[in-house]
Amino acid sequence: MMSNVSRRALGWGSFFFVCSASLMADAKPTYGEGSVLATISPEAEYCAGEPGCNGGFPEGVAVSGNRVYVAGPATLGTAGKGPSVVTVLRRSTGELLDEIPIEGENTAFEHALSGITVDGDGNVYVLSTQLGVVRIERHGHHYQQASYSAPLPDLPVCVPAGPTPCSPTFIDLPPISNEMTFDEDGFLYVTDSLQATIFRVAPGGGAMEPWFQSPKLAGNLGAPLPFGANGIKVSPDRQHLYVIETFDPTDASTGFVYRLPLVEQPDPEDLEVFASFGGFQVPDSLVFGESGKLYVTLAGISQIAVLNTSGAEVRRITGPAGSPIPFDGPATMAFDDAKKSLLVANHAIFGSPDHYAILRVYVGEKGDPYPDVDVDFGDDDCGHDND
Repeated sequence: MMSNVSRRALGWGSFFFVCSASLMADAKPTYGEGSVLATISPEAEYCAGEPGCNGGFPEGVAVSGNRVYVAGPATLGTAGKGPSVVTVLRRSTGELLDEIPIEGENTAFEHALSGITVDGDGNVYVLSTQLGVVRIERHGHHYQQASYSAPLPDLPVCVPAGPTPCSPTFIDLPPISNEMTFDEDGFLYVTDSLQATIFRVAPGGGAMEPWFQSPKLAGNLGAPLPFGANGIKVSPDRQHLYVIETFDPTDASTGFVYRLPLVEQPDPEDLEVFASFGGFQVPDSLVFGESGKLYVTLAGISQIAVLNTSGAEVRRITGPAGSPIPFDGPATMAFDDAKKSLLVANHAIFGSPDHYAILRVYVGEKGDPYPDVDVDFGDDDCGHDND
């Protein structure tokens, strides 16, 4: 008969064997090495083959625990199609866990999802062009949707002695929400790509109120898409807000990363250039690493720029190396801390539908645990996630 000590030794031996084998299988990749976490079908699985089934064009990606949430489609031409969809993937394998059709859209008209984020409690927030900010709470394998904030207001163009609030743009354009981020106090900041405005929502939800406006965020009417303010994130020191200007109003070939002090009401002159990208590189979104480095997607040339804390570029990620699907109009990013990698939404708005995907790219660091991220991954002792 085997003794208890022998049984224990065998058990520990099996444990270490399994874990060692797993770790060997997960050998450290090289910087910039990539893979496909999951493809995002042009038609959501729950309605595939049915008339008007919506899907593709992923833009927002966020990680909460062991799940990856993907928002889409972010495109025009959705009138008459089914509802927008949040796709839920397993973080470790990319397995499709669920699809969440957005409730309440008038699908006879244009409808789209863009930015997505999570809070520390694992609640998901998604930007809908029709509905504003939709909050999605997970209850086991079920999701409950509720309105967190109304859609962006349609502001008139600013004119002398005209009404306020107004839009400091050259012509009257409709609002279009793009990305959002929380600060540590629970305020939610939302970029409006066509009205040169960053809106803010008070903790707990409510009305969209203009927080910062500048003609420098107005975008360019000569660009392929006249987008101004785009990606947005709170800095690691929690003292600044960084925002992408995709197309400069006076030079469509140039885009910027701007920085603003995170105060109650910044002045227009507080907007400072952190980095610039010429030659139609088209900066789109951004995310901070634990090191303080800033990763910026360049949708125009399908690359990622890596900036140091002074705004100087220290690295450029192309490819990604080894991935069967290349970068194609990369949009938002989120960190997969367990694998020290970036998850990148391949938007492919002017590319191939075969490239709609979430790509994983190794960068050798975890993400900055900025306020809207749940950093408890619930990994088991071998480093694999449990759902």
